[in-house]
Formats: sequence, structure tokens, C-alpha cells
Amino acid sequence: MLRLLMTIVTAPDLAGAYAQFTAQGLLYEPALLISLLALYVLAPLIRRIPYAAGLVLILAMVLVIVLVLQLGLRMLLPGQLSESLWRNALLAVTVSGALLAYLNWRHLRLSPSLAESRLMALQARIRPHFLFNTLNSVLGLIREDPKRAEAMLENLADLFRAVMADSRALVPFSQELELAKAYVAIEEIRFGPRLRVNWSCDAAPADALVPPLMLQPLVENAVLYGVAPLEAGALIRVEAYQDDLNLVVLVRNPIPEDAQIREGNRIALDNIRERLALHFDVEARLKVGAVNGEFVVSVRIPVKHGRAT
Repeated sequence: MLRLLMTIVTAPDLAGAYAQFTAQGLLYEPALLISLLALYVLAPLIRRIPYAAGLVLILAMVLVIVLVLQLGLRMLLPGQLSESLWRNALLAVTVSGALLAYLNWRHLRLSPSLAESRLMALQARIRPHFLFNTLNSVLGLIREDPKRAEAMLENLADLFRAVMADSRALVPFSQELELAKAYVAIEEIRFGPRLRVNWSCDAAPADALVPPLMLQPLVENAVLYGVAPLEAGALIRVEAYQDDLNLVVLVRNPIPEDAQIREGNRIALDNIRERLALHFDVEARLKVGAVNGEFVVSVRIPVKHGRAT
């Protein structure tokens, strides 16, 4: 891109810019492709060494690749490459350094240490009134149905355990699904038949790794903003399946009349989107929208199998 901009600025006209840009392709395209291939091959090593050492290694690698390629081209095409060898090498190293600086800034912005403050809003989902309602329900069930009261306390403990867990670790989707179902089991005591959930998740890979507290907040938002405002209650539909190499999760709830996207809903969605970016970068996406009178949240994550990380 930098080469293209420089060509457009220095060329006398568009035709000249095209000819110059095409002619200069030998100077940068092979170097770019070989550098990308070398980075792919060396990625396991770069991950294991200190960050500063990795920077030096990458910049040195770019410098060597550019110098070797240009020396080779000058031997093959003597007198046809007029640009300075060291000028091109310096330009390649400068661009590489700028890209590394940007990626480092982006990593720091999304790093778990800085995301902790943003995660507080998400972890506050064990809201005081939710906790009190649950405990009051348990007290009411202790004499009538002790086993059900015990099950509610176990579900509440699972929620607290998930909230207190390391937010930087990935967990199997099956664990997230069980946590969401535990949350629904608690809220069913409060809403009774008003809360209905249709789970269509059998087609999802159970061992696919996802960020913790990804699905449960989406279901909670559907309960708070799709079920609670409706006197007759509503049906929430949760669907998960594998699409090619991606795990797709859909959560749908009806949109009540005069409904507005409240701040709590937006905070939870933004937080999940941010953590998806932290773990999967641009490979993961979260989309929201209204479709046929329903509020639909769609999450797409690349499938990575294995143990929790």
C-alpha cells in the first residue's frame, strides 16, 4: 500500500503510475511473500522467546530477506534496478516496525490486564436482586421441595464459580451450554411458565473452545429484555451448530413493543465482542439485529478443539 501511494504521488499521470507500480513489483512482492512464509514457519519459535527478542528477530529477518533478494535481482538483471538497495531495505524495516508497533498497541488495548476493568461490568451479572430473588426462592422451596432447593443452590454456585474463573482461559462449549441451562433453571423458579427456552444445540461440537461467560450473558439478556417485559412471557430460542470450520451460536427473543436497547444489554454485548477479539482477533464475529420481530444475536467463532486453555 505504501508503494502504491508513493507511486501515485511521484508518477506524472495514472498510466505512468500503473507502469511504475508494475515494474516495481519485483522489488517488494517476493520479499513480502517470503517474509510471510518465514513468519509462518518461525511462529512456534517466536511465541517462546521474549517479546523484545522476537522484535529483533523479525526485523533482522526482513532486512536479510530484502537484501538477499535485491542482490540476487541485481545479479540477474544488471543495470535494470535503479533504486538504492539500502533505501529499499530501510523502507521494508520501517514499514515492518510500524506494523509491529500497531499490533503491539492493539494487543495492549485488548490485553486481559486492561480488559479486567471492562470485564467488571460483565462479572456484575450476579446482580444483588438476582441473588436475593434466588435465595428467597430457595427459602420458599426448602420445606416444599428440598431437592429442588438444593439443585438451585448448586446452579447458583456454578454461576459464581464461572464468574470468579480466569476470564482469559477458554472453556469447552458444552461447559458454557450447561452454565446457561443452570441459569435458566434458576430463572424458571421466578418466571414459571412465562419463561420458555428451546435448545437446539446438538449439532454443535461439544469440545469447541469458547470464552467463558459467552452464552449465559446472551441468554440472560434475552430473559431480561425479551421475557420479563411481557406479561404472557415468551419463547427464547438458542441454536448452535458447526458451519464449515466455525461454531455458530444464535440467541433469539421477541422484541416487546416500545423496547429499547438498554445500557446493560449494550455493555454485555460490547464486552463479549471485545473478549472474542482478544481470543480470536478478526476470526470471530458478533452481530445483533432485528429479524421478523425478534432480537437476534449471532456469534461465529473458529472451531478449536482441545482442553480448556
